[in-house]
Amino acid sequence: MNMSDNTSKEQNSIPTSKVERSAKFVKTGFKIGGNYIKHYSKKLFNPEMDKSELNEDNATDIYQSLSELKGSALKVAQMLSMDKNLLPQAYVDKFTQSQYNAPPLSGPLIVQTFKKYFGKNPEQIYDKFNIRSTNAASIGQVHQAELKGKKLAVKIQYPGVGDSISSDLKLIKPFAFRMLGMSEKELNIYMMEVEERLLEETDYELEVRRSIEFSEACANLANVVFPKYYPELSSKRIITMDWLEGKHLREFLATNPSQQLRDQIGQALWDFYNFQQHELRAVHADPHPGNFMITADGKLGVIDFGCIKVMPDDFYYPFFALTSTDLFDSKEDTIAAFRKLEMILPNDTPAQVDFFYTMFRQMIGLFAKPYITNEFDFGEKAFFDELFGFGERISKMPEFKQARGVKHFIYVNRTNFGLYNILHELKAKVKTDTYKPHVEAVA
Repeated sequence: MNMSDNTSKEQNSIPTSKVERSAKFVKTGFKIGGNYIKHYSKKLFNPEMDKSELNEDNATDIYQSLSELKGSALKVAQMLSMDKNLLPQAYVDKFTQSQYNAPPLSGPLIVQTFKKYFGKNPEQIYDKFNIRSTNAASIGQVHQAELKGKKLAVKIQYPGVGDSISSDLKLIKPFAFRMLGMSEKELNIYMMEVEERLLEETDYELEVRRSIEFSEACANLANVVFPKYYPELSSKRIITMDWLEGKHLREFLATNPSQQLRDQIGQALWDFYNFQQHELRAVHADPHPGNFMITADGKLGVIDFGCIKVMPDDFYYPFFALTSTDLFDSKEDTIAAFRKLEMILPNDTPAQVDFFYTMFRQMIGLFAKPYITNEFDFGEKAFFDELFGFGERISKMPEFKQARGVKHFIYVNRTNFGLYNILHELKAKVKTDTYKPHVEAVA
């Protein structure tokens, strides 16, 4: 995006009060209602017409409203674009934009934020500060700065984002309901877990602490690099860190990198995620391409630790035992693990137990394929066709309208499928035996 585009699409204010934000959602609701009327009147004259134009119009209107509201509204769009088998393609295409760009804030709003948290203008803190953002995402935007000859990235959170999460999610619910077709109970579990993570994600002081902690814990991983963080130049809504030079995944792939380089980046990603899952039991749960840079010397730069999912033992052991032991050899033990994970529920009839045993065994068997061999080719189209085909099939089954599985699945699935997707885009061949699950407790 060039500079003049940035200026013309700049936001001078963000609806921050509950009244302003709900008015925005109501307006979008009317637009969507209008899209449905337009669709059904056209359908009268053309009964063969499918819903693709309707989905396209709805996706455009919803995305526009979410990107102006920013924060949790846009973050949910970003999450949904990663759950590719949950949404019609038009939504996925539109919401994928939220992984890279949102309209930036104007200069006065930025200065106002600095004055609120530091009592100073950015120019009084840094030797140089570019008031034009280099990129704007769902919760904040990034500016380039310099101090004592060091190039810095300064992330500024949008006003009102942290305070409006709970009310935003209530407003998003009807849209999510319409788009996802989940049951009320399932949607509530989904939204509660999202709210918990988002509240953490808007706490920049927590993010700085975690970023330092995780980058130190992952320091020995090959070909993975992290920026240095500066707590003294950070606050609840501002983060200062080193500027990492590099290309985002799309830009990197556009350079037509060699298979060897794609494998190297893929291996770094695999190791980064599996080291955290199995050695730290907490994982960077936001694997969308905007959070990574590929450096000129072929390393993976990790630039955002806002979303971390901790995995408790009562989830970790039964789940990873299913992916990496011979537990599937015993139907009884498999069902016991499914019960612990609430994939099979206490009131299920014998027929339901059988049905869910068969479906989940197939699903996890598919998901676990990369873990079973020592090497896996993520460029293999057949694997992803099977994976997404299966996901699409079960999303249409009435049996899956009821909530199944403990809440930890929401972010752990999102993390692993997000990882698989990036590795697929890279078409990387990866050694998958570098960090294995620790499941001795149930083996």
